[in-house]
Amino acid sequence: MTSTVTRPPSRSAAAGRASAAEGSGLLHRALPFLARLESPVTSYYVLLGTTVILVVIGLVMVLSASMITSYRDDGSTFSVFLDQAKYAAIGVVGAVVAAHLPVGWYRRLALPGLLGALLLQCLVFTSFGISVNGNRNWVRLVPGVQVQPSELVKLGLILVGAVLLARKRRLLGSLKHVVIPFLVPIVLVTVGLVLVGHDLGTALVLIGIVAALLFVSGVPGRFFALAAAVFAVIAGGFVVTNENRMDRISSWLGNCDTSDGTCYQSIHGLYALADGGLWGVGLGASKEKWSWLPEAHNDFIFAIIGEELGLPGTLVILVLFTLLGWACFRLVQRSRDQFVRIATAGVMAWILLQAMINIGAVIGLLPVIGIPLPLVSAGGSALVTTLLALGMLLSFARNEPGARAVLAARPGVVRRSLAVLPSRRKR
Repeated sequence: MTSTVTRPPSRSAAAGRASAAEGSGLLHRALPFLARLESPVTSYYVLLGTTVILVVIGLVMVLSASMITSYRDDGSTFSVFLDQAKYAAIGVVGAVVAAHLPVGWYRRLALPGLLGALLLQCLVFTSFGISVNGNRNWVRLVPGVQVQPSELVKLGLILVGAVLLARKRRLLGSLKHVVIPFLVPIVLVTVGLVLVGHDLGTALVLIGIVAALLFVSGVPGRFFALAAAVFAVIAGGFVVTNENRMDRISSWLGNCDTSDGTCYQSIHGLYALADGGLWGVGLGASKEKWSWLPEAHNDFIFAIIGEELGLPGTLVILVLFTLLGWACFRLVQRSRDQFVRIATAGVMAWILLQAMINIGAVIGLLPVIGIPLPLVSAGGSALVTTLLALGMLLSFARNEPGARAVLAARPGVVRRSLAVLPSRRKR
């Protein structure tokens, strides 16, 4: 019988590891914040902080961008802002509840949530539906309350996709298991209902979400080439058969005619950024919001940020979305739950893709397709749904390895506040 002798590591290897450890320790001592980034609760606090800051910036800029048109339309400079603040409050409450739901609840709510969203989307084509700028994508439930069901569809599709793809993880090398039942019928019906309402922008975001779900779940790359070809043909067909979309593409390609207004919005968005220059004209001092720039408080709010707050203001927005994306990516990497990883990737694709499309349209890199800036643009349905999705990610971040123990060990805000008060002496 032979025996295996395990040799001790060489002195050079041991010295190399010791040197690397010493170098890492020196780096952490020189830059203490790097050690903090390795904390189990980093994802949680970065998600929470960026979300809060973006919502606050959004409320301030919605007030600034809408005050002139609000006064003209309703006789009050605060009408649009108060609506946005109301939806922000609803969204924050929903996000707090979502952040404290166990992960298992999201698996249970996935299918009912998507079915409910699709039912609302079907109401778009009834007498309850409302057309806005050529897109039939709104539902008036009661007088004064309008809902955009396609925003809820995004969240429902992410949850159902994460459940199905996590269960089929070992079978996704086969095209059959990729297509059925996720791509057909779920994605086909979901995207189809949105496209019937002529909302190509939301459909593009849904396709981006689906691509992210499939990529993170481990679908082989050869399937993406086939899917990209099919999608390009379908998207091209929807563009060439719609005069409004063709005009937008033509204007973006340089065939701009100011006489018929096809590029009016794009030009005035660039005017706003040019007027802002390096340091901006000051908060509230925008000229373009005086009915020159259409949708100044909605799709083109980034232009108003650039006009009033200058380059620093726009860079702050870009940095915040970058941090939000980094926190989502970190959560995907660190999570051990495949459902959590896939769902997080879907939400990350949703928010970042919308932000890139919106900012790209404002600065002229992309055609204008009517996509709002997440958490910043005016819009109740979009704001509430996005906050619910981010609340879900906070719940996932609370369950990162080691995060729950760290959060449980830290005193809450109320307890920290009471701790500094003088205690009463017993008589």
